[in-house]
Amino acid sequence: MPRGRYSLHDPHDHTPLAEEHFHCAIGPSGWRYVSQLTTPSGDHHGSVDLTLDELGRPIRLELHAAAWQVRGAALDGVTWVRTDPTGTEATEGNVRAHAFTGTSPAFLVATARLLRLTPSSAATRVRLVAFTDPVLAPRTVDQSWALLKREAHATDNGPLAVDEYQVTALDTGEQHSVHIAGDVVLAAPGIELEDLETPPSVFT
Repeated sequence: MPRGRYSLHDPHDHTPLAEEHFHCAIGPSGWRYVSQLTTPSGDHHGSVDLTLDELGRPIRLELHAAAWQVRGAALDGVTWVRTDPTGTEATEGNVRAHAFTGTSPAFLVATARLLRLTPSSAATRVRLVAFTDPVLAPRTVDQSWALLKREAHATDNGPLAVDEYQVTALDTGEQHSVHIAGDVVLAAPGIELEDLETPPSVFT
């Protein structure tokens, strides 16, 4: 069960945004990721609880940020309910999309798991619903993912396979790289892995 800490920062000016303390695990029905976020000053900032089925589809998502809450799942595309800080207003949304995304590294692992690309695969288009900070506002985004290469890196616990993806935002053409080992993001724009207590899990 990998357990560790990511630092999240603005990918453009590198302003620190939060630290995400996480643990995740592969189970008989899929994969679950749970995290707590804190501000740079140490205050509670939110949480992420994401469960995927064995095909990589989001069967349960719960996000908290700035007293806003989102609960969602893959249902007729993806469906979610977003609740305001007072708890008096709840709005439901549904989009013909494949999955969710957001600032948490969990979503990068989830998208890679959903697509299951190989280095010989063509770039694959995916539609995602992004929940943007600070109020978890939903926005539909189209991306293209390609697995550029898979390399084995020697570690104290044996070889570690690292996948390098190229992710393209189809509305702007902006491209960036994402490096993932198993169920842990090693590097991505705005994300740095600061601490990892146990090695990444390996999806079969």
